[in-house]
Formats: sequence, C-alpha cells, structure tokens
Amino acid sequence: MALRRPPPNDHGRRDCDAKKKRKEAEIYQALNSEPIDVAALRRMAISEGGLLMDEIRCKVWPKLLNVNTEDLPPPPGKELREDNKDYQQVLLDVRRSLRRFPPGMPDEQREGLQEELIDSILQVLQRNPQLHYYQGYHDIVVTFLLVVGERPATALVEKLSTHHLRDFMDPTMDNTKHILNYLMPIIDQVNPELHDFMQRAEVGTIFALSWLITWFGHVLSDFRHVVRLYDFFLACHPLMPIYFAAVIVLFRAPEVLACECDMASVHHLLSQIPQDLPYETLISRAGDLFVQFPPSELAREAAQQQAERTAASTFKDFELASAQQRPDTVLRQRFRERLRAEERAKALLATKPRTNRFVKLAVMGLTVALGAAALAVVKSALEWAPKFELQIFP
Repeated sequence: MALRRPPPNDHGRRDCDAKKKRKEAEIYQALNSEPIDVAALRRMAISEGGLLMDEIRCKVWPKLLNVNTEDLPPPPGKELREDNKDYQQVLLDVRRSLRRFPPGMPDEQREGLQEELIDSILQVLQRNPQLHYYQGYHDIVVTFLLVVGERPATALVEKLSTHHLRDFMDPTMDNTKHILNYLMPIIDQVNPELHDFMQRAEVGTIFALSWLITWFGHVLSDFRHVVRLYDFFLACHPLMPIYFAAVIVLFRAPEVLACECDMASVHHLLSQIPQDLPYETLISRAGDLFVQFPPSELAREAAQQQAERTAASTFKDFELASAQQRPDTVLRQRFRERLRAEERAKALLATKPRTNRFVKLAVMGLTVALGAAALAVVKSALEWAPKFELQIFP
C-alpha cells in the first residue's frame, strides 16, 4: 500500500514551527550570552515574527530599554492619587479603555488591572514632573501592563517616556507636530502622485496623530498586532513609528487615489485604519524606507512642511479631526495656540526644491532585503542609544 503524503499545509506548518523554534533558541542564546547581545535581540525583535510570545517579551523588552527588573520602583502608596493634577483625566481615560483588555476577561480582573494602570501612569508622572500627560498615553501603558505586569510595566514605561515618547510629553505640541511632518516627505520619496494628491486635498497629517502617540495601540483591535509593532518600535530609532505610518498610507494608495480629492473624504478614509493589514510586509517595508531615506535626509523637508501649513488649512484639519477622531483635548488646544506662529514662520523658508521623480523611483526599485535592513536599522538604534545610556547592567 502506498504511503499517503501529508497535506501541503502540514509541511508548511512544520516548517513554520521549526523556524520559530530556531528563532526562540537564538533569542535565548543572546539573552544568556555574557554580556547580553543587545544587537542580536534587536535584530530578533525586528525580523519576521518579532519576539514570538509574551513570555519572551517579558525578558527582552527590559533589555531593549536597559531596565533592570531586579531593581524596580517600590509599589505606590495611597498618597499617589491625592491632589494629583492628572488623576481625574487619567481616571476618565482608563474607564474608557475597556476594549484594550482581552475579550472575555472577568470584570473583577479587568477592574483590578485598570486600577494598576492608573497607578502606573501616575507613578511615572510623579517621578518625572517634566512630563505632561496626554490622552492616548494610557493606550501605551496598558500594553506593557498586559505583557509584563504592573511593577515592571511602570519601570519600562518610565524609561520609554523619558526617551522614545519624550516629544509627545512636552508642554506644547511643537515636537509632536514636527514628527508628524516627516510623514509627507517619506510619501513624496516613494509615491509622488499620492503625495501631490494628498497635498491638493489639504488633508494634512492629523489623521495619523492617534497612530503616532499611541504606537498604534488605540487603533488596532488585535493585541497580537499591537505587541508585534511594539517589538519593532522598541528595537528601532524613535522615529520608526512615523515610517510605519507612511507605509500604511502608501499601501492604501489605490484607495486614496480613487476617492474624492477633498479633505473630508481623504481624512475619513485614512483615519479608518484596516485591521487586516499585512503587518510583516509593512514592517519590512518601513525598515527599507528608514535605510533608504534616513531622518537626517528628511529633516529639511519636515521643517519645510511645518512652515508651509497655513492657518486656514491647519484649522480645517483640526476641526474635522475634532468631530471624527476626537484627539486629546489638551493636544487640540496646543495645536490651536501655534497656528499664528506657523503662519509667521512660513515667510522664513524658501520654496521647496523638487527632486527628480525618476531618481526617486529608481531608488525605490532597489528593495533592501530584510536582513540587511534589520542590520542597518539596528545600527541606527545603537548609534542613537548612547543618548539613551544603553549600558546593559551586569
């Protein structure tokens, strides 16, 4: 009797399982090396599948952020919530965060985690009075809370808040807006037609605000996709989330170009992020774009974008976003306060030079393999890391 061959899917599943086991072994090898091989951990976090499971994330995320989990801040006392200027806003945001917890979680367990979430946020703010809370911050903190637990989450988020998220926690929105201003130059490098269409529609970049300030935690419903992106962002340069935002817009170019060329239509389309995106493909593409168009090359255009936005078009952005997306009220207030200053700044910069379209398209034809891109992205992260005091503890 002839032996029956297993279905093709079985072969694929076995290959996938074997690949995961090899990667898991490589991660633990990097963790157990002396000293810890942080560069290897970054490559593992960036490459396909990321860190695979929360059990591994609990071990690797602290290494990526240089947090010693053996020396955590003490548990908060009752006085933490007393006379805290942010308590009421944090409480309101946390109460509205039901969908960020796993479906089917018992109410008692969820309510306990919400209390821990409030304490983690307030503790970070109390220990770092230079930081200013914003709505959406809780979406980031809850991700860490669900993966590593309260006390480690507090320590990790504190380090993240004083480094990767620092620009979002300023008293004004200036730095947040500057980061958003990298979005259009990235799109222009890859798809000039899409860029010009969006410019004509005057859609601006406010549709991506909640993506950026929550690391997509607020807009993605599947927790697996959220933590996969966190693996990627924690291993990379702090501007990587804006590159990922750009690849989402670029991926949706056919939809954008097919809709009406007006601000309301384009904003509505882009603010509704699809849940079935090809995340691994987009992560790889974001790494490619970072290598091909590093922030240093885009900085001038990003500054130019800020100066080119008129008060009228910015306010139209803000008005629509207020109605549809409901970004942080504090951020909206900061946004308004800067309109007049932007209009004055417009006169200070020269007209934007247009680079050769064919050169751009030729460059984009040279796709970087993920391995090479991951190495380059890791290198950029490690070059940035000295500011981060990235010295792994003994």
